[in-house]
Amino acid sequence: GLSHVLTLVLQELSLLCKKDVNGVGMLYDLLKSPWLQALLKIYECLQNYLGKRPVPITVQACVLNHEVVELLREAPQSGEVKELRRLLRSPHLKAALLTAHDTVAQKDFEPTLPPLPDNIPENEEAMRIVCLVKNKQPLGATIKRHEITGDITVARVIHGGLADRSGLLYAGDKLVEVNGVPVEGLEPEQVINIL
Repeated sequence: GLSHVLTLVLQELSLLCKKDVNGVGMLYDLLKSPWLQALLKIYECLQNYLGKRPVPITVQACVLNHEVVELLREAPQSGEVKELRRLLRSPHLKAALLTAHDTVAQKDFEPTLPPLPDNIPENEEAMRIVCLVKNKQPLGATIKRHEITGDITVARVIHGGLADRSGLLYAGDKLVEVNGVPVEGLEPEQVINIL
């Protein structure tokens, strides 16, 4: 993997270090540094995990459970068959476990972001699309209308709040859209209601 490639590069660089080629010593020291080695190992582990991510065999375990219960009803009624049917029909298995399985198996938990708007000004320095998922907790940021431009901006990020912990919002950031709703021309109170 990546660590093997880095080892080969380090071997080549060690030969060049002996010849005193400009900058090679610094590059060699950088690539040999323990923090970079650790970072590359973490990267390889993450890539390995992403390649082996578990995939559900079925996304409809509830339907499969119902079919098995129906087949068991037609089977000879031994003690084991009756016990299996009782277990498969229990609300704990059906309502809790299998429904939770199907819910997780059918969903893609990656956020789906809307496409960028077509009317982005060319002179705009940078635009970030930020996706903060919040439940009942407050956002942890205040907003205001900029005195000169009239833009809605982040006035303050409250330490320890959701916005602060995410590291995605900063004081002075201009809000263009909130939850897919353009905020141009809206009052800060209206934007807060959208949040």
